[in-house]
Amino acid sequence: MMEFLCYSRCSTCQKAKKWLDENGISYQERPIKEQNPTVEELKLWHQKSGLSLKKFFNTSGMLYKEMQLKDKLPNMSEEEQYALLATDGMLVKRPILVGDDFVLTGFKEKEWSEKLQ
Repeated sequence: MMEFLCYSRCSTCQKAKKWLDENGISYQERPIKEQNPTVEELKLWHQKSGLSLKKFFNTSGMLYKEMQLKDKLPNMSEEEQYALLATDGMLVKRPILVGDDFVLTGFKEKEWSEKLQ
């Protein structure tokens, strides 16, 4: 069963959830703010995704901007970035869909269709 990490007030997450439901795709929903990812999960998902670690940051979020992470991330080690992401689910790009052999961050209907249909 896939894990779907989302934030209920995020419109992109709502669209992604509606898309999953409309396409009959089963998933386990997990609120990212209340159950933020652990360092171990983030490492695993990062490896599975093939994406750069920066793609796991919610770069348009208020917290990201308040912490001035745009300037700080390039100077942080991967370990420091994982640790930072694990401190607050609001720093993490959402939604995240975790399957057995893939991880999708953000919702792009075309990308999700190709992976899931």
